[in-house]
Parts: sequence; structure tokens; C-alpha cells
Amino acid sequence: MNISTSFRINYICLTAAVGGILFGFDTAVISGAINLVKAQYLLGSILEGWLVSSGLAGCIFGVILTGFLSDKIGRKKTMILAGSMFFLSGMACAFAGSMPLLIAGRIIGGAGVGMASVVSPMYIAEFAPAEKRGRMIALYQLAITIGILLAYFSNALFISFSKNDFNEAGFTWFFKDETWRPMFLAMSFPSLIFLFMMIKIPESPRWLVSVNRTKKAAEILALIRPPAQAAKELEDIENASRKSFINKTSLLDKSVRLPLIIGIVLAVLQQFSGINAIIYYGPSIFKSAGIADDNALVFQVILGAVNLLFTFVAIRFADKYGRKSLLVAGLTGIIFSLIASGYLFYTGNTHNLWLLVFIISFIACFAFSLGPITWILINEIFPTAVRVKAVAICTLSLWVAVWIVGQFFPWILEKAGPATTFWIFALFSVINLFFSLRVVKETKGKSLEEMEAVFFAPH
Repeated sequence: MNISTSFRINYICLTAAVGGILFGFDTAVISGAINLVKAQYLLGSILEGWLVSSGLAGCIFGVILTGFLSDKIGRKKTMILAGSMFFLSGMACAFAGSMPLLIAGRIIGGAGVGMASVVSPMYIAEFAPAEKRGRMIALYQLAITIGILLAYFSNALFISFSKNDFNEAGFTWFFKDETWRPMFLAMSFPSLIFLFMMIKIPESPRWLVSVNRTKKAAEILALIRPPAQAAKELEDIENASRKSFINKTSLLDKSVRLPLIIGIVLAVLQQFSGINAIIYYGPSIFKSAGIADDNALVFQVILGAVNLLFTFVAIRFADKYGRKSLLVAGLTGIIFSLIASGYLFYTGNTHNLWLLVFIISFIACFAFSLGPITWILINEIFPTAVRVKAVAICTLSLWVAVWIVGQFFPWILEKAGPATTFWIFALFSVINLFFSLRVVKETKGKSLEEMEAVFFAPH
């Protein structure tokens, strides 16, 4: 593969991965804004949960919409629509005049997140060469961690900035009295970058073949593959498309059952590990451990940096050691970290650095295993004929799990306490470990069309 071809593939995959930055930013920005909004609008625990989970309700709608939209108008236009919704959400939340308008803005952003979470990694999977697909899809998870870190950093920056004196009344209102507003506004800027980058990328060849635009698909493959490989890949895509049409492959086929079970279970248990609870409510967790609000936000920046750095482990080794090995290693560390964190809360031993150490350990293990590997697997184990709908179902399951955690975590934390909450997450991670050992199959090094030999029985 020559330099220009490699550059094109990298640019295409990196552009799609930027959708993950928007995803991560939208997911994490609420962690710094939640206490400020809660204080201003005097929210109880149920309304607090709804403010967080309203964005997640939007995600669910976005995922359902993408299951049909991506096959209808293509991957690229769907990503452009998602980026536009991110931009609109940032503006709407920043200038919302009431709680209903703020929640409406969160729902719009959530829909963009849901759409991006389906189509961006799937688009990468359809472009990446088989031998590099794991690391390429892991770029999407890396982008999510960058978005989370940017949100943490901008939140901490605006909190610090709000302590300055302002002479202009307009600036006082926006930056000092209601600091949560610029936190949301910051999300609009990476949205514009994403939309600008989208101009130069092509449509997915696999989608083009599925809508009988084979000539255009051949032209695109010729730009991103060596000639012989491009011809072979186009032939494989056409053969797989014909086979799916003849056999009328659908989500109801028995042969799709196993990969669908794997995708749904991994997606749900990824969230039941507690990752988004820690992202959303990190300052509250640290505050309950006796750490001041300002320092809690600083610690969240540290967590975001760890999340970012350890995602590089998945990028480096997903195609070398395989998806399953990283999954098992990471889950083992996650279980230990959650049990240990729960024990510190149970014994009241949280006023030291050990809590931070174990939570950092949890984030690190998640970052090289459950985070990226889940996205890699659910985007590579389905054939083209059902890929969008199957990935949408898996992603929908993930966002329903995120919604459950976001809605009920404050209540569980309040009623059962942090120790029991962490142990509940540990229990789900134990279940995930056994499932990964017994049911999940290794997929490294195989093309999307070759995946049928791993999962699909002949008709």
C-alpha cells in the first residue's frame, strides 16, 4: 500500500472517528454542569436523573432513526446530519431560557450521539483493511476519550474563569452567574470541525454496492486499495451482496442469532460496568469521599487523561493479540478495581489516595478492553445485508443500558450507598468475564465477508 493510499484511508477513518469526539463531549459535559443546573433550578434526584438521561433518551431515538436512515441515504449523509444536530444542541443548551428548553437541547444532542454511535464506527469498519480494522475502529473509542477529556478540561476551565471579575453585565450572566451555559456552548466548535472534514470523504463502497452503484464503489476502492486488492475486495462485496439477496438474509435468521446475542450482551454489560456513572457523577463520588468540588473536577481531568492514554493500548494490540485477550485481561482488572473501591467506601477509608488509585485502575482497564473492543466487535460481526440494523439493535441496547444507569444511579447511590453500588457493577462485570470466556469468538485478521465463516452457518 503506497503512501497516498495509506493517507487516504487514515484521513477517512480519522474523520469518521471525530464523531466520537462529539459523542464523548456530549456524554461528559453534563458532569460539570449538573451541580450548577441543579442548584439554579432546585432539582431533586429524579429531575437530576432526567436531566442526564434526557440526552440518553435522544440517543435511543437517534439509534432507531439511523437503523433505517443509513441504508436509505448512505453513511456519509447520516454522519453529516448527526454533526449538524451536535451543533444545534450546543447552541440550544447554551441559550436555553428554561428547563424544558434545556432538556430539548439535550435530546437533540442525544439524537446526534445515537446516530454517530451507530454510523461512525460502522463506516470505519467498512473502509479499514482487515489487518488494521481493530486499531482503526479503536480510533473511534480514542476519539470518545478525547471528547470526554476536552469536556472535563473545558468544564474546569470555565469554573476557574467564573471566579474572575467581570465588568460587563452580559459576561457576568453568561460566564459567572450561569457557568453551565458556556460549558454546553463549547460543544458547538468541534461540531463545525467535524462537518468541515466530512466534505472530503467518500461514501462507503459496501453501501454503494447495496444500492447498485457498483461503478462508483469500484472508483472509491481504487483510491484506497492497491489495484489487485481493490478488484478482489469488490468481487467479495458483490458476491456477499448477491448471496444475501438470494438467501434473503434478515435479522430473523437463526444464523444471525449468535452474533446478535454477543453484540447485545457486550453492549449492555459494557455500561453495567459503571463507566458512565463515574463519568456523569464523578464530582459527586469524589465529594462523598470528602474531596472539595474544585479538586473533584481536577481529578476528573486526570481520569479523562488516563482514559485517553490507555485507549492506545487497544489501538496497538487489538490486531496483534486479538479482541478476546484484551477483553478478558481488562475485565479482570475492572472487577478487582470495583471490588476494592467498594471496600474503601464500606470501611470509610476514602479520605486518601487509594480511592483515586482504584478508580484510575478501573478507567485504565476499561479504556483498553470494554470500551474499544465492544465497538470493534459489534461493527465487524454482521454481514452487510443486516449490518446497519444489527449494529443499531446492539447500539440501542447499549444506550438503553446507559439510560438505566443514568436514571437510577443517583437513587441507588442515595439508598444503597456507594459501596453496594460499586459491588453491583462488579457483579455485572463478573458475568461479562464468564460470557467473554465462553461465548465471544475471536475475529482478528478476517475481512467482513470472511466473518461468515466464524459466525454464520450455511443455509
